[in-house]
Amino acid sequence: MRRILNDVLVVSVLLFVLAVAVGTVAVLGLTGRLPRNRWAGVRTPAALASDDAFSLANKVAAPTLLAGSLLLVLGGLGGILIGGGFGIAVVVVGILGALLTTAAGGTIGAKASAALPAEDSSCGPDACGSCSLKGACSPS
Repeated sequence: MRRILNDVLVVSVLLFVLAVAVGTVAVLGLTGRLPRNRWAGVRTPAALASDDAFSLANKVAAPTLLAGSLLLVLGGLGGILIGGGFGIAVVVVGILGALLTTAAGGTIGAKASAALPAEDSSCGPDACGSCSLKGACSPS
């Protein structure tokens, strides 16, 4: 029994650490200060297409990430304060709830970034020769 209580305590502490990490990403995303990176935030091809798309996707996903962070904290508190079999159930429900909530937010954020209009790419290596001729290559 003592081993189970120790395991629940360790898992609860890990939930608190994860809650801080998820909450930090949420606050940075909500304030628009989360830079495009390899590890954190909404990372779909549409969201990574531009800084604006990444910022929008993470601003939209941020409230659900905050909710997921809160669920992780509640799960950790339940594991510590309740203990026993019911405490373990609270931890599991907290983890599953946080996963589903953050996944839903990521999906909504990804859809928001995909709804942004594509950037104008008429100038570049595949253009008709010069950006000053933009529109001149288009059929009339």
